[in-house]
Amino acid sequence: MILLDTSILIDYYRKTDKGKSVLLQLKKDYQQFAVSVVTQFEVYRGVRQDKLPFWNDLFQNMIILPFDADTVSTALILDNDLKKISKQIELADLFIAATAVSRNIPCATLNKKHFERIEKLRIVI
Repeated sequence: MILLDTSILIDYYRKTDKGKSVLLQLKKDYQQFAVSVVTQFEVYRGVRQDKLPFWNDLFQNMIILPFDADTVSTALILDNDLKKISKQIELADLFIAATAVSRNIPCATLNKKHFERIEKLRIVI
């Protein structure tokens, strides 16, 4: 299983040729995809009504991981680590990374600038 950051889903959505998307490239190596409920929120927050069926179908084929007590604890630790080096990131990115770290699963992202700051996170792509 791999956790997909919002950037991977946006890349898939925007590609006219879905075969060139990072998501379909990842399908070669991973059988199961998951997203944080935070990613789901980010997508639905910005989606137009006429695009809801596309996103509903996409999320239906993924595991939606909750923002639970373990994730909160992990997010606090990661945020503390980032504060020490003055490299904090946006809360949504922190919460998505904490979801992956707390479950010990890799994360696929196109937003390496933020996610690479988290040493405990295994990044794919």
